[in-house]
Amino acid sequence: MAAIQGTPESDAGSFECFQNYTAPEVFVQGLAGIVDQQDVESMIRAQKQMLQRFEKTNEMLTNCNQLSINRLKTAGAEFKKHTTLLAEMKRDLDHIFKRIRVVKTKLSQQYPQAFNEAVRSSLAEEVIVEDIVPGPPPLQPEILPLPLPVDSHVTDGDPDSDAPLRNTESFVGRLKQRAFQWRSSNSQNFGKDE
Repeated sequence: MAAIQGTPESDAGSFECFQNYTAPEVFVQGLAGIVDQQDVESMIRAQKQMLQRFEKTNEMLTNCNQLSINRLKTAGAEFKKHTTLLAEMKRDLDHIFKRIRVVKTKLSQQYPQAFNEAVRSSLAEEVIVEDIVPGPPPLQPEILPLPLPVDSHVTDGDPDSDAPLRNTESFVGRLKQRAFQWRSSNSQNFGKDE
């Protein structure tokens, strides 16, 4: 029986060269014929370059991590030392202030008039020093007056009013007076508490 052209039996002769290969190998060989070899080589080169870059990046990150670990250990040790030092300083300062309070209490009980006079004179010295050396007191924010327009309508009657002031100097003077009153009342309360 003769094979008719175009039937599977007639094409069997064309597969004779693939008889020694398995089906997956034949499939791969067929795909290799479809794909351009230069494209495959360029993809392989690009993958090798990316692999080299990733290896370098990985090495740099490993070094960075190692340096960070070493510096963290050093900083951790220094931080513990500083924390311990601050705790010791706090204990020392608490002890010092406690002793100062005890001495103040004893002085105020033994010599009440002299103690009150000393407190008043120290407050007066603070006021004189603040007038000579302007600036905010320690640990208190500096209060700066806002610039005001020239034609603003003002009521200077109430010091707590929200109306803008015509004369900034009087406002600053009232602030200084209130700060002095606040300090003197706090220093009197401070002497009473102890």
